[in-house]
Amino acid sequence: MSPDLSQLSDQNLAARARAKHEDAYRELLSRHKAAVYRLIVKHIGDTDEAMDLTQESFVAGFSALDRYDGTRPFRIWISRIALNKCRDWGRRRKVRAFFSRALPLDIAHHVASETPSPDMEVGDRLELARVREAVAALPANLREVLLLRGLDEVSQSEAAAMLDVSEKTVETRLYRARARLKLLLGGASENAGD
Repeated sequence: MSPDLSQLSDQNLAARARAKHEDAYRELLSRHKAAVYRLIVKHIGDTDEAMDLTQESFVAGFSALDRYDGTRPFRIWISRIALNKCRDWGRRRKVRAFFSRALPLDIAHHVASETPSPDMEVGDRLELARVREAVAALPANLREVLLLRGLDEVSQSEAAAMLDVSEKTVETRLYRARARLKLLLGGASENAGD
């Protein structure tokens, strides 16, 4: 008779998964998939790509399960893997964007568009694009903290663990990210009232 996996801790599930019990992998996936997906969507802004990156994160995590330190929360560990997948995706996207600008338009049609979906209203689309550009313009260390704390509502200690920095560093980066974002967005919002 197999144990009720919903009652096991993540650490116990990881131990079962290392012992090749597939049910433990499924339980870890079901517990953490939604949180990892939300984290990735907020970092990259593309829901389809986020599904792929979520799967890649869990594949990478499960293949490296021997390196999981059971004294730390599994969610923090898998989130760090997901953040690394987001960084890799961002680097690949920059390379693709570079080559799409270098190629003739009829050859580069397959490269993903940077514009939001056409079914959004024009005003919302423009504002969303403006905010995304401002967030994307932030240095990576500030952008990551802003997305984790501001959008994913990860606690300061969890964000520190995910990014492998101190809680004070998270606090400082969040302050700087908000200040810089306010500057980047400030000019247009002040003009909107005119």
